[in-house]
Amino acid sequence: MDPRERYEKERQDGKQNRQQNVLEAAARIFAVKGIEKTTMQDVAREASVGIATLFRYFPKKEKLIVAVATMLLGPMLERFQSVAALPHSSLKRLDALLDTFIRNDDDINIKVLADFENYSSHSPEPLEDMQAYNELHRDISRAYSRIIQDGMRDGSIRTDLDVRDVLTTVMNTFGLFSKNLSLQQNIPLLESDLESDKQLAILKRILLDYVQAR
Repeated sequence: MDPRERYEKERQDGKQNRQQNVLEAAARIFAVKGIEKTTMQDVAREASVGIATLFRYFPKKEKLIVAVATMLLGPMLERFQSVAALPHSSLKRLDALLDTFIRNDDDINIKVLADFENYSSHSPEPLEDMQAYNELHRDISRAYSRIIQDGMRDGSIRTDLDVRDVLTTVMNTFGLFSKNLSLQQNIPLLESDLESDKQLAILKRILLDYVQAR
């Protein structure tokens, strides 16, 4: 590699590292203050960069918000793909997949993603740069759909179910419920008579019993 190419590579690597630092800083601030109340100045201060530098990377706050949500969604796809590739029956893989929600220690990620979904649903205009985020969601759906379809072939999951209907219902029900329970833990005065993990375990059993072949 000649000096010019090496310089360009180092420059690009440095830029990517700074952008990653900004995204991680924004995620931390979003989790504390909420997306709506966070300012670009808050993010610049947390990331230890100048406000002008921040705006060079992300000219609009909405672009930063979508980039953060996309970054946080990546680990979820990796978990789904990892579980989908396990050498188990589909019912056991579905069981393991739902367990990732119960054992999820990424409280900050869950909180920010839940806030992002609320923010985007109330936005008067569609958010820009949603292509990557939406594609990750499609990849997650494909990984989960693979488990259901394999289960119909290996006999562990009912064959009279519509894959798309099951996909939407199970993941929305379990995903949204786990997010809500996670958010409740951050409300000091809101207490439950039953621990979050036990509630999720009960819901998981109900969903697995529904899809299991008899």
